[in-house]
Amino acid sequence: MGRTDLPSTQQQALRSAIRWEWFTIGYSIVTIGLIALVVGGSQAMKTAWIEDMLSLIPQISFLVALLFIRRPPSRAFPFGLHRVMGVGHLVAGVALLAVGGNLAYEAISGLIRSEHPSIGTVVVFGQTIWLGWFMVTVMTVTVIGPFFYGHAKAKLAPKLHNKVLYADADMAKADWTSTAASIVGVLGVGVGLWWLDGAAALFISIGIVWDGWRNSRAAVLDLIDQRARTEDDARPHPLITRIANRVEELPWVREAAVRMRDMGQVFHVEVFVVPTHDDVRLGEIEAAREAVAALDWKVQDVVVIPTSTLPDEAEPAGERRSHRDA
Repeated sequence: MGRTDLPSTQQQALRSAIRWEWFTIGYSIVTIGLIALVVGGSQAMKTAWIEDMLSLIPQISFLVALLFIRRPPSRAFPFGLHRVMGVGHLVAGVALLAVGGNLAYEAISGLIRSEHPSIGTVVVFGQTIWLGWFMVTVMTVTVIGPFFYGHAKAKLAPKLHNKVLYADADMAKADWTSTAASIVGVLGVGVGLWWLDGAAALFISIGIVWDGWRNSRAAVLDLIDQRARTEDDARPHPLITRIANRVEELPWVREAAVRMRDMGQVFHVEVFVVPTHDDVRLGEIEAAREAVAALDWKVQDVVVIPTSTLPDEAEPAGERRSHRDA
């Protein structure tokens, strides 16, 4: 991956993630085909159908990005192509945000206009059957897959520090809520509560918008070089403090601070060092760089900078003392 050779655990995790992504694409295509056969006039079913189509974007983004981030740095791209993963993350987020917003608008418009959805009947083996029963059956069957592959991907994302994979897993784990809403909407039409279909469609579309907002926001913040955070964006990445602490252990270092940014799956690290003496040797700096690189496979590039004072924006060693932790 770039100039980094993944440890065996990460290599196995990456191979497993690729297999799960291909499985998810195949499963989603089958699901989309089945729903297309029964979508009828239900707005909730239509929204769930489009959501399934959108759910393909994270998997495709992940697999396409892998083709680029494996390439080593070059003169044209001296930091490598790891940011392609972030671009894929942003594309997925914007697509969810745009389409989800449009679906929410359609659902609200339908409710305001009091549009009564119609769900017809079909004749099967000479028997007339309400199409809604087929809708409920299809949605009940298709909810099983995301439960399994969502949790499988959620376990792999921290090992690979991959936010696209984490977002994909998070969306899959929450997929049952959309399915349940679509079933409620269809059954509501069946018992005469026409507005339940529109309400269910609005509920599903709000979920899509929320996913789009979260993913777009996280991708943009990484692309504009926010401080590196964990794969779920819950907190600053603990590796920042580990690096600063490790460098301060060196006998020629008085104090150290770290500035680290997320390049996609790997980190670019700048270590600011206040030495105990003025004549810092090249060998000491090289030893510090190697000590930092040895801490974690995600450390892709390390720059050690001797300086007289530490910059305020860099993270110091030990307990966090900056008010900018939030």
